[in-house]
Amino acid sequence: MDNRVVYRTAKAAMEAGLAALRFNFRGVGESTGVFDEGAGEQEDVHTAIDWLGTRYPLLPLTLAGFSFGSWVGLQVAWRHDRIRALLGLGLPLNFYDFDFLMENDRPALFIVGTKDEYCATERLDLLERRLPPSSRIRRIEGADHFFKEQLDQVQHLITEFFLQLNFEEMTV
Repeated sequence: MDNRVVYRTAKAAMEAGLAALRFNFRGVGESTGVFDEGAGEQEDVHTAIDWLGTRYPLLPLTLAGFSFGSWVGLQVAWRHDRIRALLGLGLPLNFYDFDFLMENDRPALFIVGTKDEYCATERLDLLERRLPPSSRIRRIEGADHFFKEQLDQVQHLITEFFLQLNFEEMTV
């Protein structure tokens, strides 16, 4: 949750007038538990969504995930009734299957660097061709997996995405 990409994503959400919750999966940082190959981490996402849903029962929720967190979080998000939009950064397509995104009909933005060492261009091209019209991919020229030199650009794209969402039509 203290990663620069995650921090800048939360900052972008707040710039767009949204609240943001950052959390570590089980076993990361000072979180209890142990790594669970994605299954237990999906429970972590459900718990976070349920907590936000209780705290903000009438507000639409979005979900953003980075790297492994995008694979875990987006699997939960596209099926969860409370989530109205999805954001994935640094999709690790070389390691995980993102075919579940073909079923998503909610607004979605996926941001990947053209030099992301965990996302082969061919895999991203294939994903892009198969995504539904509600989804779009933005490629950041020259960016690696952590968007080291392009965090300002990434933050701007995220803020822009959130500002373009029509939350009034997304109320629960």
